[in-house]
Amino acid sequence: MGAETEFLTPTHRYDDIINLPHPISRTHTPMSMEARAAQFMPFAALTGHAEAIRETARRHMEKWEE
Repeated sequence: MGAETEFLTPTHRYDDIINLPHPISRTHTPMSMEARAAQFMPFAALTGHAEAIRETARRHMEKWEE
């Protein structure tokens, strides 16, 4: 048997907990849907990077056109 077949073989490792109810915290209130969605919003780690590239390209084009 190949590694892929072994990977797809059911192991039943979690049969004892799979149908348990989801735990609900008594100390932490659930997040709002908006706050939860904000965690998955795109993040611009390089803020201003695209503008810097455009500015560099513009300056090089000015030199090239002269």
